[in-house]
Amino acid sequence: MVFTFPHMGNIYMAAKITFDGLGIRYVVPPKNAKRALEIGSRISPEEMCLPFKIMMGNFVQSIHQGADCILLVGSRGPCRFGEYSELQYRLLKKAGYDVKFVVAKFQEEEDKEMDLASLKDIVAGVQMNKGAMIGAAVRGLRSMYLVDHLERKAHANTGYERSPGESRKLYEEGVAAAFAECNAQRAFTVLKDYKRRIDAVSLDKSKRPLKVAIIGEIYTIIDPFSNLCIEDKLMDLGVSSTRKLTPSWWITDTILRFFRLNGLDVIRHSGDYLPWWIGGHARECIAEAVMADREACDGAIQIYPMGCMPEVVARSILPNVSRDLDFPIMTLVVDEMTGEAGFITRIEAFLDLLERRRNKCII
Repeated sequence: MVFTFPHMGNIYMAAKITFDGLGIRYVVPPKNAKRALEIGSRISPEEMCLPFKIMMGNFVQSIHQGADCILLVGSRGPCRFGEYSELQYRLLKKAGYDVKFVVAKFQEEEDKEMDLASLKDIVAGVQMNKGAMIGAAVRGLRSMYLVDHLERKAHANTGYERSPGESRKLYEEGVAAAFAECNAQRAFTVLKDYKRRIDAVSLDKSKRPLKVAIIGEIYTIIDPFSNLCIEDKLMDLGVSSTRKLTPSWWITDTILRFFRLNGLDVIRHSGDYLPWWIGGHARECIAEAVMADREACDGAIQIYPMGCMPEVVARSILPNVSRDLDFPIMTLVVDEMTGEAGFITRIEAFLDLLERRRNKCII
């Protein structure tokens, strides 16, 4: 089998390093772009959200490159992500694509009509002992944390660097260099080297750039194409940004969930506004808005795809958070019709508001 997976931020780096280490055949879909969205929109129900349509485009592009098995995680709760795999399987089959799915689900019940492969099928042809296989998987997992660290540093360091743009350059160079390596160990070593280099970037903490928190639905805030590269635009404008939801955060949260230790900060900071888990990352969104205020951010930007039910609930609560904490929060809703010009205008207007608020406080 030849495996593929949807693009979701930098998760493709961890998948590549893991598969290279195991000697498994795979296809990395082209990075998310207009073409993937066009393909996905043609074969997806109109009412489905943006991440669903982009993923469908990822799958079709990968299938055309030889993939015949799709890896996807599942979910539970009101978020429709839990139903992605079943619907995507049916739509691909209807469109004439014969593929299998490997779905890591939290719930026990499985769709009997799906042609499901198992995790054993992934490693069936791997020619190494269990210890080496575990080592390759751990290396891939650690690489995910390294990539997220590089990205987080690039966004956070903006505006503080003595040499503007240095962190961003290191992040982009590090990811590109690691991706170009076919040897998993060398790729991992490259990421470790760039982590050391980005941690050594000289910062001037006396500078006071605007600091903005990015909150909202996990896919749209970590996928640059979905959010029209908002974090890149903030870096271009010299704005430091922070984002707690990352692929490595999701991995940690999933592991801690088995011990009922996940989301302790979320529970503590969201309790006054949303004391229940309602699916998706709605509760995280509320908690992160509160934490952003306590971490001296100047404001927060919520981003979510049109029709995302948990985030619609969060959006209705955020005005109360903003009023109670006197903390500016802007919401951006994205879909396949979102125009970049209006998107940028709203961001720039929000940043102007934050700048005026800061100057008023200084005066």
